[in-house]
Amino acid sequence: QPDVKTVTIPYFEYKALKVNPSLSNQITEALQEKFIRLTRLELVDAEGDLEIIGAVTGYDVKATAINASEQAAQNRLTVNVKVTFVNRKYPEDNFEDKGFSAYADFDAMQSLDAVEAGLCEEIVEKICEDIFNATVAKW
Repeated sequence: QPDVKTVTIPYFEYKALKVNPSLSNQITEALQEKFIRLTRLELVDAEGDLEIIGAVTGYDVKATAINASEQAAQNRLTVNVKVTFVNRKYPEDNFEDKGFSAYADFDAMQSLDAVEAGLCEEIVEKICEDIFNATVAKW
C-alpha cells in the first residue's frame, strides 16, 4: 500500500507466568528487524501508519513423548503471544488480541537451561514470520 510509510512496534509486554527475561526483547527486536529488512516502511517510536502491539502471554514446557518406563522422552517449549494490529490508513485490516503460537521440541535428557537460547531463537523466528504475514503479507 503506497500511502503506508511508517510502522511502530513498541516493546512486547511479558505476561507469562514462567519468566524468560530476554524473550520480550528478542521478539520485539526480531519483528522490528523483519519490517526494516523486508519492507520500505520506516520504524518510528509512536503513531506509525501501522502499529503492532504485542504481549508474551505463555511460556510453557510440557512432555510430548513418554518412553516405556513412563518418563518424558521429549519435551516441548511453547511460546504464545497476543497481538493487536492497527492500520491507521486502512482500519478494515485491524485486529485485536490475535493469538500466535510456536513451539520447539527437545530431548528430555537435556535441561531447558541447556537448550533454551537455541529453542527461543527458533520460536521467535516462527512467531515473527506469522505476525508479519498476518499484518502485511497481503500487500
